[in-house]
Amino acid sequence: MFLSIRDEVADALASALDTLDLPDDDLGIEEPPEDVDAVLASSVAYRLAGEVGAPPPKVAADIADEIDAEEYEYIAAVTTQGPYVNVLPSDRYFADTLDAAQSDEFGRLDDRETSVVVEHTSANPTGPVHVGRARNPIIGDALCRVLDYAGYDVDRHYYVNDAGRQIAVFTWAYERFDEADLPEPEREKPDYEFVRYYRKGNAYLDDAPEDETEAAEAEIEAIMQGLEAGDEATYERVSEVVDSVLSGMQETLGRLPAEFDEFVKETRFMRDGSTDDLVERLKQLDQAVYDEEAWQLELDGYGIEKNLVFLRSDGTSLYPTRDLAHHEWKFDNYDRAVTVIGEDHRLAFEQLDAALDLLGNDTDQLDQLFYSWVNLPGGEGMSTREGTGVDLDDLLDEAVDRAREEVEDRLDDRIRDDDLDENDVDRIARQVGIGAVRYDIVAKQPTKSITFEWERALDFEAQSAPYVQYVHARCCGIISEAAAEPATDVDPDLLETNAERDLLRTIARFPAVIEESADELHPHVVATYTRDIAERFNVFYRECQVLGEDVDPEVRDARLALVAAAKHAVANALDVLGVEAPESM
Repeated sequence: MFLSIRDEVADALASALDTLDLPDDDLGIEEPPEDVDAVLASSVAYRLAGEVGAPPPKVAADIADEIDAEEYEYIAAVTTQGPYVNVLPSDRYFADTLDAAQSDEFGRLDDRETSVVVEHTSANPTGPVHVGRARNPIIGDALCRVLDYAGYDVDRHYYVNDAGRQIAVFTWAYERFDEADLPEPEREKPDYEFVRYYRKGNAYLDDAPEDETEAAEAEIEAIMQGLEAGDEATYERVSEVVDSVLSGMQETLGRLPAEFDEFVKETRFMRDGSTDDLVERLKQLDQAVYDEEAWQLELDGYGIEKNLVFLRSDGTSLYPTRDLAHHEWKFDNYDRAVTVIGEDHRLAFEQLDAALDLLGNDTDQLDQLFYSWVNLPGGEGMSTREGTGVDLDDLLDEAVDRAREEVEDRLDDRIRDDDLDENDVDRIARQVGIGAVRYDIVAKQPTKSITFEWERALDFEAQSAPYVQYVHARCCGIISEAAAEPATDVDPDLLETNAERDLLRTIARFPAVIEESADELHPHVVATYTRDIAERFNVFYRECQVLGEDVDPEVRDARLALVAAAKHAVANALDVLGVEAPESM
């Protein structure tokens, strides 16, 4: 309903401005301050004051006088406060919002008939996923969910680097060393088992005598050349390592959860000839130059000082070359392409965008969501090569353990005996613990670096995942105690207190929050919304009794419907963020 009333407000303002013979290119529609009893406001009078030659409050009053609220379904009245034109919602607005929010699908927008491929995570398959990279799958998965709710046809892709030097070193080391030469794996998972070879190989290359490292480097170079030439045997050797490590990484990512529709391998674009074709097209560009080291593109025409190297002097392609072929493939198969990537790759993506433009592609199809890093207190390093840092598995294990301690502290003996068994406690600990990690990371603006802190993430009283999850559990508890499904034919006029109306207004905003989050590629907008609705619900819960013999039956039914509406809005908002909504806590 919020989207509908927003459309009505836009129409009403545009009509009023047309009548006043004023431009309507910017209507200034925004949400009003909390102390203003309106659902939407317009600051357009600020912009027009100079043109009209009157103070903004006078312009606002003139605009309001030209709007007839009776012409609109959801506008009850139009008032002014200083320079603002304020729009009050009708009873029909509240009634339709309450009705729409009874659905499990509340918040989902109409099909946009637009396909989007979102590439995220894409950590090199050289070992377990580290905490420092955890922001990519969490933000990436949340963005996919946002776009799905917003009506896009979304494919989730993991672009697998299976052709670089790191993978050649890994393959060589796996074939070179015996397991007996390696330490015990930290976990019984393929990524932990295989990473031992990678670390051993790098240590050997750093410390072995020169003649031995030269022989090893020759073998590594042969693997890279074999991949470049499309040699099937080399590809199978590399795939054994890559696929094994990737299977372990998938298991970890599945715990978040972050799932993928397709794992697109870099070698795909070497094996099908598209990389070779692209290299020849790049060579024909006026910006292509060659020196003794490599073929490269001069991109100073795009304000980029660093050249893009696309072919080595030995004839082997580079990651950016294959990625160009990869992106042209995306453009051929999808309407839009979005990449979630660390801010340290910003220059690389500027080069990619420029090169795609030079090749004649419509780069308006391409968007990037850059993110900064996740740090832990103490600033632990993150290096697969050295075997240091904190693995994501360790973080998730500790999250569940800490959540379990918190849950058990909050359970009294009566609740434990009557309502929750050990399986319930385990479930809640997992939902709360992993939800706390996801929420704390996705709730921040992506470009801001963050330090993950347990006390904040698991705080049931602060603006955290448990705080919002508890609201959903409380809604479920109220509905369960009522022992009946919320009625669908209630009178919303009975929801007359400020607490009830504020909660209903906040529920109504959810579809617009999804729209904004999708349009801006900002999943954290949804997290902010969950805190807003949780705060509004808690005020309602304190001030408005729902059940009890002293509550009028019709008021009880209306408030139960409001609780159900809040439950659906909170559950779906958490679902967008990839956070589970427990029915009990």
